[in-house]
Amino acid sequence: MDSLAANLIEALVLGVALAMDAMAVTLSNALCEPGMPRAKKLAMPIMFALFQMGMPILGYCGGTLIAPIIEAYAGIVSLAILGFVGGKMIVEAVRELREPESCSTEGLTYRTIFFEAIATSIDAFVVGVSLAASGANMVLYGGAIGVTTLVCCLIVLVIGRRLGSHFGPKAEVVGGIVLIIIGLKAFFS
Repeated sequence: MDSLAANLIEALVLGVALAMDAMAVTLSNALCEPGMPRAKKLAMPIMFALFQMGMPILGYCGGTLIAPIIEAYAGIVSLAILGFVGGKMIVEAVRELREPESCSTEGLTYRTIFFEAIATSIDAFVVGVSLAASGANMVLYGGAIGVTTLVCCLIVLVIGRRLGSHFGPKAEVVGGIVLIIIGLKAFFS
């Protein structure tokens, strides 16, 4: 196998690994809001893919200059963002279970998706720094990571839509717990 093919396979595997958090957040969001508008459904995978592609490129460009700072605080930043979003989801779900008519019709906002995309892609920045040290082709790696994240999140979105229509607010509680667990995982990693 030639070097380009080996690098592409490595980049795709890395893309799947980096996409796991984005996939979990996508599923969580889809479970919480099964009637989500199409534009918002597409915003999640696109936003996650853009950040998963952009963060390693930024890490590559930033090299080791900023890496220790980001690496030192990546866990706490992810925990704070995902913990807040997950906690908010749980509170809203419990409120909806107690008083269904008081449920917020706004649901997931683009601002929340933006912050979720940042929180789930912080580890990709550090990966970019390590790719810089190895002299990797960032066009190949960044593109593969972004495309892999997009495809994985789209697949999870289809699954989440089907599950969310059956489970409603109870799924929102589970989704909030999942976000908090992802934040805790990032914090303790």
